[in-house]
Amino acid sequence: MANFVDRVVLHLRAGNGGHGVASVHREKFKPLGGPDGGNGGDGGDIVLRVDAQVTTLIDYHHSPHRSAPNGRPGEGDERNGAQGTDLVLPVPSGTVVTTRSGGVLADLVGEGAEYVAARGGRGGLGNKALASPRRKAPGFALLGEPGQESEVVLELKTLADVALIGFPSAGKSSLVSVLSAARPKIADYPFTTLVPNLGVVTAGGERFTVADVPGLIPGASEGRGLGLQFLRHVERCHVLVHVIDCATLEPGRDPLTDLEVIEAELAAYVPHGQLGGIPLAERVRVVVLNKADVPEARELAEMVRPDLEEQGYQVHIVSAVAHQGLKELTFALAAHVRRARDEQVVTEPTRVVLRPRAIDDSGFEIVRENTPDGEVFRVVGERPTRWVRQTDFANDEAVGYLADRLNRLGVEEALLKAGAVAGSTVLVGAVDDAVVFDWEPTMASGAELLGARGTDLRLDERRRPSRAEKRDTFHGKMDAAARVRAEMEAERRSGKWTDPE
Repeated sequence: MANFVDRVVLHLRAGNGGHGVASVHREKFKPLGGPDGGNGGDGGDIVLRVDAQVTTLIDYHHSPHRSAPNGRPGEGDERNGAQGTDLVLPVPSGTVVTTRSGGVLADLVGEGAEYVAARGGRGGLGNKALASPRRKAPGFALLGEPGQESEVVLELKTLADVALIGFPSAGKSSLVSVLSAARPKIADYPFTTLVPNLGVVTAGGERFTVADVPGLIPGASEGRGLGLQFLRHVERCHVLVHVIDCATLEPGRDPLTDLEVIEAELAAYVPHGQLGGIPLAERVRVVVLNKADVPEARELAEMVRPDLEEQGYQVHIVSAVAHQGLKELTFALAAHVRRARDEQVVTEPTRVVLRPRAIDDSGFEIVRENTPDGEVFRVVGERPTRWVRQTDFANDEAVGYLADRLNRLGVEEALLKAGAVAGSTVLVGAVDDAVVFDWEPTMASGAELLGARGTDLRLDERRRPSRAEKRDTFHGKMDAAARVRAEMEAERRSGKWTDPE
């Protein structure tokens, strides 16, 4: 088990989006050249991609926590932040991506197949991108969104055409070693095989793969031994080969009984329904009576062969050690594999279906909730939640911009229809990280008293004062200061500033 892992739990965190920047262009004789803050870069995604060079999930067993790079923040002079690089995690072909509860997210089969397991956060807009004819000088920028965090389960289901199943020490590994170039570990004790061994077999013009599944024992479908852990590897196989030890000395063991026990375990095992394919009970069965080089074993095999054929099984008497009956078995398996491949339904590539939202879709809803602290109104929707995450609440202008966006979306009108009144508690955002407001309908903040939000009256001045106007303004200030000093001197002499002590 040190070199093969077929099930891991990954904790993924995609990259955060970079923050936008609020900046003003400055140059000689032009102190207010307009906004020039750049946008933040998007965070990197985490992508699972099938790589033919990868055969196990051992790397993710030792380091299950993976993070993608963050996007860089924007800078002045309209310089956008760099995008976070996507983190590509190579996985073997046949990897199934599921949730903790067992829901299938992706079935990765074939070189290059990929699945985005966690998406990076969107970068925030700088004040240059937020500028408009009505909002000429935004004094704020949007924050980058946090990257998605997810927890997925990777399960490797071996891609093989033929699966060798049976009791421990039935000779499955020996059979694979003589049918192909695979060299699995072979020993004279049970559970020598701890991992599935794959071998490639050529019979005539047909090439197919054979998987040696670790030994099964009674109760394997319920978790006894190693069976439940590796029964998933037979789900994708076209042909199931029962390898039966005809030379066993264990009491209570005989070929017919061994076959019934393994068949009962296969029937009790329930493969994942969402992956499709043929149920295990409907797969092609072939019975291999092994160790026929032992005289007593061959006599037993010849004795039970008619009974097995009467049950509908194709039976082969072989000896992996003496290389007896292997050629007939190889060509028979090739014929079954060829037939199964011809009958296999060709899966068409999944078409990308575009489902644009309706024009009148507001994208949110108001949920009225009763909490221990009283009644609250929760704004639920993707856009309001994203807008809240991107708002810098330390900037009054940014908060006002958020209020404008929510108002244009129709949140204020929906709150009124839901029964909200001035002072009602309104929650916007995720359930565990919502922003709480004491709602005041159509309330203007102090920034609006100085002009429209995002404007600067100095930018609207198209005419520069003349030298005479500047001189008159200067002398006016000096005269006003002289009058104030004279008034203060008169008050001092009249005793108005007398010290009470």
